[in-house]
Amino acid sequence: MREWARELGFSQIGVAGVDLSASEPGLMQWLAHGFHGDMHYMAAHGLKRARPAELVPGTVSVITARMDYLPRDTFTPAPMQAQGGWQAIEFARLSRPQEGIVSVYARGRDYHKVLRARLQKLSDRIGEAVGPFGHRVFTDSAPVLEAELASRSGQGWRGKHTLVLNREAGSMFFLGEIYVDMALPPSEPVTAHCGSCSACIDVCPTQAIIAPHRLDARRCISYLTIEHAGPIPLELRPLMGNRIYGCDDCQLICPWNKFAQVSRLPDFDERKGLAGQQLVHLFAWDEPAFLHMTEGGPIRRIGHERWLRNVAVALGNALRATGDEAVRAALLSRAQDASALVREHVAWALDIE
Repeated sequence: MREWARELGFSQIGVAGVDLSASEPGLMQWLAHGFHGDMHYMAAHGLKRARPAELVPGTVSVITARMDYLPRDTFTPAPMQAQGGWQAIEFARLSRPQEGIVSVYARGRDYHKVLRARLQKLSDRIGEAVGPFGHRVFTDSAPVLEAELASRSGQGWRGKHTLVLNREAGSMFFLGEIYVDMALPPSEPVTAHCGSCSACIDVCPTQAIIAPHRLDARRCISYLTIEHAGPIPLELRPLMGNRIYGCDDCQLICPWNKFAQVSRLPDFDERKGLAGQQLVHLFAWDEPAFLHMTEGGPIRRIGHERWLRNVAVALGNALRATGDEAVRAALLSRAQDASALVREHVAWALDIE
């Protein structure tokens, strides 16, 4: 099975049991504090997330998989290697306020489609070997405790930023699962290796990691730019800088990500037009252009209106930092936008009452 998974582009697979009862109190406490924000589906599903056999009746084991996603052309020039490698290259983008930053994982093809298709192919291979069996594949698409299952099955340990960390691959990978009705021997979990490091907590622009292993999604830039549909809270807008879709800071600062692996698939290569682009250019996209440039990728799911909202905030931060009249002109071009949401963020960016 490991060989089949490797052939399909997966970096590692493991097996977890379905008794996740120990994680239920923490999940319910997190929901009770409202840390899930607008992600109402998380509360709606409740404990089903921690009970695989309720989600898919008959499930007795979970095959977990991870897939590295750094673009294949990720490279580090020698001078930059001495200064922090590919992570330093990404951090440098933050010092260019007029450049829009899209999270590394979102610069290529939509990972949901890639992993789901390949998990199904892995399931088909298993079926050819053992005969028909009950199964269902998941990739961040259902009430599944992915990080919990991954850590229980030896994919890594839960970092203080709540993501899974692997000693040989850092955290720059996607997770997926196959719920199966076959009893399989579980993999051995690994020990945690964060020690006293608090780099991810300290670097978070909005201090969304309120304690080790506890994230308030309502403050997280990834949540604000992707999951949150309404106005971005005023106090958080200046802290977003030039991040327009997601945020990688807690992963970029993590020492373990110097071991992050490049993907073996072309699917996660950077698409032209998404990385290293000027905000004024991205703000000029009309809806057809947005749909064209994001076709087949994860960004499309937020829609054109939220895209403009995010870029407007970044332009406002760029205007405050540089005073560039081209930035101001770009914002003024949408001051009367048809969307009230966009108009509000443009007005803030221009400091118009």
